[in-house]
Amino acid sequence: CLAFNPSPFHHEIASRHRKRCSQPHHQKRHHDSRFMMMIPINSQPVLDSSDQILAAWTFAFASSHIGMSATRSSIIRSLGETVNSLNLVGNEGWELPVWWPGDNTGGNKIFPDNLTAGRQIYRGLYTAVSFLTLGSAFGAYLHSSSVALDISGEQSTLLHNACLVSAALSFGAAIASLVNASPLGLMPSFEATTDDVDNSGSLAGIRRDDALKFTTKGLTRITRHPLILPVVPWGIATSVLAGGRPCDAILFGGLSIYAMAGCYAQDLRVIREEGSVGTVFQTESRDTKEGVSEEEQERTRLRSFFEQTSFIPFKAVYDGRQSLDDIVREAPWLQFFLGTIAGIYVEEKILQLLAEWSA
Repeated sequence: CLAFNPSPFHHEIASRHRKRCSQPHHQKRHHDSRFMMMIPINSQPVLDSSDQILAAWTFAFASSHIGMSATRSSIIRSLGETVNSLNLVGNEGWELPVWWPGDNTGGNKIFPDNLTAGRQIYRGLYTAVSFLTLGSAFGAYLHSSSVALDISGEQSTLLHNACLVSAALSFGAAIASLVNASPLGLMPSFEATTDDVDNSGSLAGIRRDDALKFTTKGLTRITRHPLILPVVPWGIATSVLAGGRPCDAILFGGLSIYAMAGCYAQDLRVIREEGSVGTVFQTESRDTKEGVSEEEQERTRLRSFFEQTSFIPFKAVYDGRQSLDDIVREAPWLQFFLGTIAGIYVEEKILQLLAEWSA
């Protein structure tokens, strides 16, 4: 390394270099060759303080969610016992609106039993933790991205368009999964009621029955995580479209890693029978068995679901457990198409807002 006498110009270059983790590539590459000549390699920081804060909040979001999911059963049980001790379980004054669809386990009661009460409160806590950690991470991201973004950046038109299409398709797949729910996800499942079924808990002829989520169909023949896994390509694509800076990789790339890790952690808990996953708490009585606990019935259904599905997309098709013909016939193509079209608009709007808020 050549020795040199620092000058005001050198100090200015070094000061700019310390901020390069939160600057767009098109602003920093002009100085890259001079950095290598004038600044010792071992003095170059990897992340500045704002990016480190962003990484901490992103890690907090991922770890808290995976941790809460890993201890889900014990948390739900404790919350249910607490609610019951307050005499809120079965309280006639705590009811859902009469039009609330699919409440077929306890009428319209919000807390019909300990288990349901615990699950309801758990979902509220889960949502609150999400807002706190992910909201803080997003705030740190905007602070790190103080320089206005160039949405297209220096990527080629081909790369830009490929990432935009990837993000839109991911959005379309996630939207389609809302009507093709998996028992490992939080979305409920609904069915049309018939004349021979009690319609007291239905809305416009539709009622909720989460037992339907255990039936392998459409998107769940591709992967057992049709809602969360699309976050992986979306996060990668968005990190490129947003500028490809370290802060983009930390937030959006971090969400991609979280999606894979979270789904894999769910699979491990089911395989090891360590507790419940997803949200399956409103199922038809025709599927229940006397003398068998609800948790054990859920585990049995999940084991059957796992035997027919795969974590890696299309792996179950590759090894013969599922067929492409069934996927083509059952997949919610209309929702996927409309979701993809909406995804293009949403992704461009997200990039536009990031540019405005970071200005």
